[in-house]
Amino acid sequence: MAYGVWRMAEVGQITVTTRTKSLFFILFSLFLNNIPRMASLEKFLKKKKYVKIPLVLTETNHFAISAKINGVKGRFILDTGASSTCVSFDKIEFFKLTSEASEIKAAGAGATNMETLISTKNRIEIGKWKKKKLHIVLFDLVHVNEALTSHKALPVDGIIGADVLIKTKAVIDYGKECVYLK
Repeated sequence: MAYGVWRMAEVGQITVTTRTKSLFFILFSLFLNNIPRMASLEKFLKKKKYVKIPLVLTETNHFAISAKINGVKGRFILDTGASSTCVSFDKIEFFKLTSEASEIKAAGAGATNMETLISTKNRIEIGKWKKKKLHIVLFDLVHVNEALTSHKALPVDGIIGADVLIKTKAVIDYGKECVYLK
């Protein structure tokens, strides 16, 4: 006596009996019970010594992050597309940066071939994560802040770039609006 019909692509029709259906559910339940439960991403990363850092989604759909450079707190954009961590020229004294000439030319959305300076031997703290001897690229971020403020977002002091994200083996959890750094 047929219980129901299960249609499978390219195979045709298979008649499933009550006995077959019950057996299937018993086997499937046994299978599920034997799969180790996957811990949450946060628990898994904490076991691996990662630090959880909150992110703030801006009006422009960028993630803002708080960080300290040389002990001074600032507001930054987390930018996976920026190769280097950057600070605006007008924040050199604010973050106690020393600068030297650089042959690097910066480019970004809306601007190319921009002059830069380089600052070495800086300390950075993002939450409980810390690093010494960070190189920071210095350049004019006026165009970035104009774009942000024109969309009613707050201006930033700089950009946390891929150099930090790669160094820390960063994991971004977009759903929970946080980043994990190691």
